[in-house]
Amino acid sequence: MSEDHAKAQGIKVKKGLFLWTASGRAIANGRFDAVTKLLFDDSPEAHGKILGGGMVGTHAGDMIGEIALAIEMGADAVDIGKTIHPHPTLGESIGMAAEVVHGSCTDLPPGKK
Repeated sequence: MSEDHAKAQGIKVKKGLFLWTASGRAIANGRFDAVTKLLFDDSPEAHGKILGGGMVGTHAGDMIGEIALAIEMGADAVDIGKTIHPHPTLGESIGMAAEVVHGSCTDLPPGKK
């Protein structure tokens, strides 16, 4: 589900956005112009289940299956964030995006001033 689709259905979402500028593997590959985004249902009755997600970047097609599996399983941000994602890999951006949502991500680049 996209943000637009959720909005059209009146679903309030929480977005976890992880820019690959903070990914050691992406930087080493010289391909840090990418992003991983996860969307979670922010209504109390949904318990934060994942609604959708997307990735743009090198090898994104090789990793999107993890997001599809999380949707199928009804995972929430904690489930995804606590899943082991080896470092340094591009796939860890999925775990980091989930950690952004539950506030435990320590790998974010500094904010713009």
